[in-house]
Amino acid sequence: LKWRWNLFIFILTYTVAWLFMASMWWVIAYMRGDLNKAHDDSYTPCVANVYNFPSAFLFFIETEATIGYGYRYITDKCPEGIILFLFQSILGSIVDAFLIGCMFIKMSQPKKRAETLMFSEHAAISMRDGKLTLMFRVGNLRNSHMVSAQIRCKLLKSRQTPEGEFLPLDQLELDVGFSTGADQLFLVSPLTICHVIDSKSPFYDLSQRSMHTEQFEIVVILEGIVETTGMTCQARTSYTEDEVLWGHRFFPVISLEEGFFKVDYSQFHATFEVPTPPYSVKEQEEMLLMSSPLIPPAVSNSKERNNSVECLDGLDEVGTKLPSKLQKITGRDDFPKKLLRMSSTTSEKAYSMGDLPMKLQRISSVPGNSEEKLGSKTTKMMSDPMSQSVAELPPKLQKLSGGGGRMEGNLPPKLRKMNSDRFT
Repeated sequence: LKWRWNLFIFILTYTVAWLFMASMWWVIAYMRGDLNKAHDDSYTPCVANVYNFPSAFLFFIETEATIGYGYRYITDKCPEGIILFLFQSILGSIVDAFLIGCMFIKMSQPKKRAETLMFSEHAAISMRDGKLTLMFRVGNLRNSHMVSAQIRCKLLKSRQTPEGEFLPLDQLELDVGFSTGADQLFLVSPLTICHVIDSKSPFYDLSQRSMHTEQFEIVVILEGIVETTGMTCQARTSYTEDEVLWGHRFFPVISLEEGFFKVDYSQFHATFEVPTPPYSVKEQEEMLLMSSPLIPPAVSNSKERNNSVECLDGLDEVGTKLPSKLQKITGRDDFPKKLLRMSSTTSEKAYSMGDLPMKLQRISSVPGNSEEKLGSKTTKMMSDPMSQSVAELPPKLQKLSGGGGRMEGNLPPKLRKMNSDRFT
């Protein structure tokens, strides 16, 4: 209420209470006949020196205000007066507590303080720090600060659970900086409150196109303690889907002039358009994944070819795992790399004969021999020392070698050259 109505109720309440209680005292005096025998010294009235209504009213005022002139008082010959006196004391305490409390709340005015907290008329969605962000502005019109100011945002939106339950006006929390402390405001100048739209945000799949079909309301609650009175103040506002502007940003309202910051509240609600993708964050992430080269180039469709490529990527590791006999044959550190590269040229099969690894493949094609026989020959030869005599070779190799000679004619040129270097 306005001040004039508060003062009118204050005065009217006390006036009505006083007149009512004074009338009760006058009725008791009238029913007992004290008004006619007030000047008889031998008669003991209920209230001494009460002759008419004005004297009864004065007696009530003296009792209520504890003035105590001592000229009018209650006697012990009036039990109904004692009961009325008790009722008067209780009623007077109730009226005093009620009216004084109302006046104190009116003077503190936490609601009026909330009216000096401004919110922007629209909310905006645009890019900030490389992220799609929902923004709105808050300002304080008074010079006094809001102590422990905190802001919260609720999204009111109807939804249906996977179980088929319909939730009308479901409340979801919008993160405005709980983890970073950005929700605790130092409101000395207009601030822009930001909600980053990410995978945890309720607006993860919100786009500029879907905003025309969505129905939601964002409720903003600002709470704080009034510095002058110490009372808690709360200001609220809300933004519906038609009050959220896609691709807009707020005009700057703070400027530095002559060493002082000046706030222009005339541009508090103004926005301007900025380039903003019309897609949702979910759609942007999906397009980014589709444009990324996630599928590597195909080396071979066979499993053996992939194994050969893996061997080439880890040449040092494979070289240390070669059999001791093969390391003795080569006598050089670079032999495992050459051998792996030669084994990955044409053949796509691996043989497990002797002490050679599984990844050793056919080195080159030899006319007149099948791939399986040639691989077996090469495996047997590489598994034994080159200085081994033909007599020590297995019977099959002795037969293939022509009765005791080395198989120089059947070896590829690269292995033949390495053997000649070894013999030299």
